[in-house]
Amino acid sequence: MGRGGKVRYAGVAVAVAAALLAGCESVPDKDRPSGGGGGSAAPDGRAVSPLDNPDGTEPGLAPVAGEADRAEAVDLIGKVTTKGRGPKTGYDRDEFGYAWMDTADGVPLARNGCDTRNDLLRRDGEKLRFRSGSDCVVVAMTLADPYTGTTIEWRKEQAAEVQVDHVVPLSYSWQMGASRWPEEKRQQLANDPLNLIPVEGRANSAKGDAGPATWLPPDKRIRCAYAVRFAQVAVKYELPVTAPDERAMLRQCEG
Repeated sequence: MGRGGKVRYAGVAVAVAAALLAGCESVPDKDRPSGGGGGSAAPDGRAVSPLDNPDGTEPGLAPVAGEADRAEAVDLIGKVTTKGRGPKTGYDRDEFGYAWMDTADGVPLARNGCDTRNDLLRRDGEKLRFRSGSDCVVVAMTLADPYTGTTIEWRKEQAAEVQVDHVVPLSYSWQMGASRWPEEKRQQLANDPLNLIPVEGRANSAKGDAGPATWLPPDKRIRCAYAVRFAQVAVKYELPVTAPDERAMLRQCEG
């Protein structure tokens, strides 16, 4: 998909913070694991670069390639502010609304009659099959998983094989300032398609609430794209990241 007609992600205010957090700054390189459901190597397919998808409504997470795009990625990551990671005290998933609500106003796809999870499966999945009588509830699909670079043939009977990842984890955001947000803003973060990607369940579970300094997608080809998406969410929500996380994000796009 060409960049013509796309609105660049720019002009978003960022929060002001400056404290550095010492921590792990390296992510071990891992071989790309096999995909869930006996998957094979996944083609890029319909996946769109995050630089061409600033609202998160287009599918997938295509690699960021080329000198100009990587320079743009570095510039975006440089807009993210940093501070130390606070305590997890008081965190609960319910503080971000119930999963997966269709009533988080202020984000794309809200109040369309379909819950957020199924919205994301419909966005990224191919060969979709729906529950009888529904154009919302996905019961089977083919997913090109950007995190592992594999294709997953998914069926609802094995629901956990595909999980919807919060790129900026909710508990991470809580520790970085979301604990002081109004409930409406937390609900937006939890249901914003910009912050959500259906991926292999095992990869999502391995990530937990880690930032980019301690976890990156196993498929190295999309690590810069992942860093860009993390930065897009952080900038949009005026959410700082830790200094080690910012440095790790920059490394993915500078090389």
